[in-house]
Amino acid sequence: MGFPGIRYLILLTLLLLSGSKVYSHTEREADNSRKKVAVVLSGGGAKGMAHIGVLKVLEKAGIPIDIITGTSMGSIVGGLYAIGYNAHSLDSLARAQDWSFVISDRENLRNQSLSDMKKQYTYAISSSVFGGKRNKQAGGLIKGKNLAELFEKLCVGYTDSLDFSRDLPIPFACVATDIISYTEYDFHSGKLPQAMRASMAIPAVFSPVRIDSCVLVDGGMRNNFPVDIARQMGADLVIGISVHDNPKTVDDVWDTMSVLGQIIDANTKNKFEENKALTDIFMYVDPKGYGAASFSASAIDTLIRRGEEEAMRHWDELMALKQRIGIDKNYHQRTLHPLQPTIMTENQPVAGFEFVNMTTEDEKFLRQKFHLSKLDSINASKEQEITTSMRLDLFYNSAECHLVPKDSAYVVRLTAGNRKSPRLYAGLRFDTEEYAAIQLGLNVPLKTTTPVSTDITLRLGKRLMAGADLMIHPRSFTRPTLSLSFRRNDLDIYINGDRDYNMIYTQWQSDLTPINFNLRSFNLQLGLQWDYIHFISKLNSGSSSDMAQIKNDHYFSYFARIKYNNEDNWIFPTRGVRFNAEYTYLTNNFAKLKSYTADGTYEGKKSGTSILSANWRMSIAFGSSLTIQPMLYGRLLYGSVIPSIFGNTIGGDWFGHYIKQQMPFAGIGWMEYVDNQFVAAQLQAQQRMGNNHYILLRVAGSQQADKVRNLFDRSTLIGVQAAYYYNTMFGPLGGTLGYSNHTKVPYFYLNLGYEF
Repeated sequence: MGFPGIRYLILLTLLLLSGSKVYSHTEREADNSRKKVAVVLSGGGAKGMAHIGVLKVLEKAGIPIDIITGTSMGSIVGGLYAIGYNAHSLDSLARAQDWSFVISDRENLRNQSLSDMKKQYTYAISSSVFGGKRNKQAGGLIKGKNLAELFEKLCVGYTDSLDFSRDLPIPFACVATDIISYTEYDFHSGKLPQAMRASMAIPAVFSPVRIDSCVLVDGGMRNNFPVDIARQMGADLVIGISVHDNPKTVDDVWDTMSVLGQIIDANTKNKFEENKALTDIFMYVDPKGYGAASFSASAIDTLIRRGEEEAMRHWDELMALKQRIGIDKNYHQRTLHPLQPTIMTENQPVAGFEFVNMTTEDEKFLRQKFHLSKLDSINASKEQEITTSMRLDLFYNSAECHLVPKDSAYVVRLTAGNRKSPRLYAGLRFDTEEYAAIQLGLNVPLKTTTPVSTDITLRLGKRLMAGADLMIHPRSFTRPTLSLSFRRNDLDIYINGDRDYNMIYTQWQSDLTPINFNLRSFNLQLGLQWDYIHFISKLNSGSSSDMAQIKNDHYFSYFARIKYNNEDNWIFPTRGVRFNAEYTYLTNNFAKLKSYTADGTYEGKKSGTSILSANWRMSIAFGSSLTIQPMLYGRLLYGSVIPSIFGNTIGGDWFGHYIKQQMPFAGIGWMEYVDNQFVAAQLQAQQRMGNNHYILLRVAGSQQADKVRNLFDRSTLIGVQAAYYYNTMFGPLGGTLGYSNHTKVPYFYLNLGYEF
């Protein structure tokens, strides 16, 4: 698949800058003994991947390319080719993309803290609140943030305002549509990433690009096959490639999307026949079976192959064209792409720093936090630290770091995006245990002298919760946090598959975390926690002896937590590792813990309880759709007093779903108490079908005992589970069927929505 992931695409763009243009404007003017050849690439969304296949054959045939014009996807392929990417490089780039991410506005998990990652996969809806300035990125379902960032990275060295005919290795032009005057807007100059982004802005799908008094959308609305522009730029001969859909019949237009598609298709026929007549060689790649959004790996592979096949059908015409050009049949143009992926693992010399779109206070914050006055070199790791701090500490929506050559060193240009405004989040879920639930979140960044962020959360449903977090962002790497929450839980406790009792209780909890160290996928916390638990109702339908020990009480505990997660997807990962570990020392008075007899009589205070828990999971990909995920986890309780409310429980699919200490176990749905020492292993196979369908198969085994030395004295608890999920924009939709030798009854669970 070419490069293994999008992170390498970032590294790919650390290109040679001014010295990388091996086929300069001067060299082009010197080659005036032959006719100029233009290649024109039509729009078509994902169907435009076929252009890459055609370019492969043109390179093989030795056809010189002196001018490139394009619209929409044709502008992207053409623009990148014009700055030096050859067809094989474009093939690798296209196959390496996670297109479901690129054409969305989702945040890159690798650029987020763990708390930000969790938000992304908890809430289905988010929106800015309290008004504010008009958002220049508004006007479409997708703002195109990730597309714009990708174009910036791929066009390193060509991101400033340029003359596309004079300053690019191959003269280039692309087309957009100004919907204010509904006229064609031709880009012959400007910022190349912005031009490509404007040219492919499908109306209502992607937000338009605003330049001066123009609001620019997809150029296909006015000129989807810009051969006329290539002729105006001086082309003597034109090779045109079109990926238009075949005409639709009445039976093809039957729903909202097909109606919208037909309107767009009809508009893209503007000037098409006239432009087709201006070509010397016209190639049509039939996209049958694929649409503008067909970005799956198999679709890209097929479309590129179809492009090659169509070009090969014109091989004799291409050979004849070389004679018309005025070159020998064995002529091959100099390779335009000498640029190879460069990994900036070594330190690069620094000549200074530039701060763009930042206040003096923010500049001072970064200079002091990272000791920039003493920094004489920089590498990719340090870049990452600085830009992460700009987003998390200074509340910018985006942050970029560019190295600008200056003499024999680099000026580090730090560019901040817009300020984060207060955001409202909403999550919805339905399942067959708790039925409907809704969770709302409000994030409010406070631009004080020392930056402060606040998070307010409200959960409505069978389990009620309200909470608030206050996080301080000093110049040190720790972010002290104060949290307060209120919960009302209504829990059914099962034993061997039968409901034993129900309890309804409220829990007030406050965390003071002076040590809260965050670095992307890693988080370390050290702090103090206070809990007050008040039991409202205790209904015993079995013979549980734990009921007598359930008392209203408060607790003080010391905790240390480590979290690490570099998985590529929060829900359906295909690679990466997740690890969580926590140690807690539980007391009533900072030192000791109350003790009760079996009948509930108070008998004094004893040493506190130590709680050690951990879970580890690794995702290993086999091919493009199968992932194997081994997991180890457990929870160990030590002490002469173990309050029942903090006892070990298992059941369900998630850690901490009903209560914090809950551990999942395949085949067990409702929550069950287990012994004080519990360890388990799980193996999961995850098979993706298509883009969003997943089949999950799990098998789990565990051992439990009252003491660690007795863990293997009892028989092994075994559970199996099969699940199907469809990954929707509101979270996974699907069902689970499981069985265990502990409950000895089948278990079925239906879920819609993200877990919270």
